Amino acid sequence: MKFFVDTADIDQIKELLAYGMVDGVTTNPSIIAKSGLDILEVTKEICSIVDGPVSAEVVALDHETMLAEGLKLAKIADNIAVKVPLTWAGLQTCKVLSDQGIMVNVTLCFSANQALLAAKAGATFISPFIGRLDDINLDGLELIDDIRTIYDNYGFETQILAASIRNANHMSECAKIGADVCTAPPNVIKAMANHVLTDNGLAGFMADIKKAGIKIL
Repeated sequence: MKFFVDTADIDQIKELLAYGMVDGVTTNPSIIAKSGLDILEVTKEICSIVDGPVSAEVVALDHETMLAEGLKLAKIADNIAVKVPLTWAGLQTCKVLSDQGIMVNVTLCFSANQALLAAKAGATFISPFIGRLDDINLDGLELIDDIRTIYDNYGFETQILAASIRNANHMSECAKIGADVCTAPPNVIKAMANHVLTDNGLAGFMADIKKAGIKIL
């Protein structure tokens, strides 16, 4: 499973890159607005340090403007994936951009029917939002499972990019279901390494090492 980092924070991206934990990056206007940076400049900088896909989202709602924005974003770098919402205008834009060989990430997916439409429109990635479904007492992981089944049934090449990841458990469950990608904030990816038994075991080792006076260097 690929790890995409859901942030526009350059330092956090570089930190996870050093561990080999960054296969791509997802951004959206809200994330970039919080950073206080120019959307085009920060996207360009991210693309320069990350080899994998970098999702950059359009802000228009109509097809014509969406397409113009998407084409502008795609010119930033070869690894841009233009992010469009799962609306009919977004699907139309997805079809046009995909036909031109531009990667497209169709976002704000909340149903298997929507995911099926995105695949038919040629989406590179479909982004089902797990956490937001959980927030309204629906099973976000069940949606990932449903999409996996449909895509496997018909051989769709659209990659399932599980989004709105809230915790480390979401990551492991998506991996078991077979999501192609999970995009998560840096703190969630870091939390995957945490386990109380690891901490306890290491504390015990260190106590024994100190007691025995063991040194390597």
